[in-house]
Amino acid sequence: MAHRDLPGLRRAKTSDHAVIVECIARWWTDSRSPERARELSRLLPRLFLQFFSQTSLVLEDDTGIRAFLVGLYAADDDREAYIHFVGVDPELRGRGFARHLYGRFLREAAEAGRREVRAITSPGNSGSIAFHCAMGFEFEGGDRVVNGVPVHSDYDGPGEDRVCFRRAIAPAG
Repeated sequence: MAHRDLPGLRRAKTSDHAVIVECIARWWTDSRSPERARELSRLLPRLFLQFFSQTSLVLEDDTGIRAFLVGLYAADDDREAYIHFVGVDPELRGRGFARHLYGRFLREAAEAGRREVRAITSPGNSGSIAFHCAMGFEFEGGDRVVNGVPVHSDYDGPGEDRVCFRRAIAPAG
């Protein structure tokens, strides 16, 4: 079931959830404490793979899952798609795997008739902000600016500020 463009790339399955949560808890310890990395994994409840597995991607090899993208198509607006969570094993970072996963998702969203993709990140995640800008995403205006970046205060609840992105995608064909 590998995609022709990257061996080992496949659709996510609900059964991937436990492994992906473990990957998040392990992979993000390079930038946060183990407790904060486990906390981050709570942003990916099982329902995302239960209901959006066909729009989510997993890259695996003989050692297991090495990268993933959890994305979905908006139910309330058939023009929009959303990238919820992306992870790449630290051993593979800097090799273009996240770029490839995003590219694949963008192409498939366009083929499904979507015209815009959205994503969010934390204001302190400068690597993610730079990545989204490099991938052609634009900032959505916020209610304040931090380090030149528009921020939406309390976006995900009190103290949970976010940077919001959007990217137009061309129709497939």
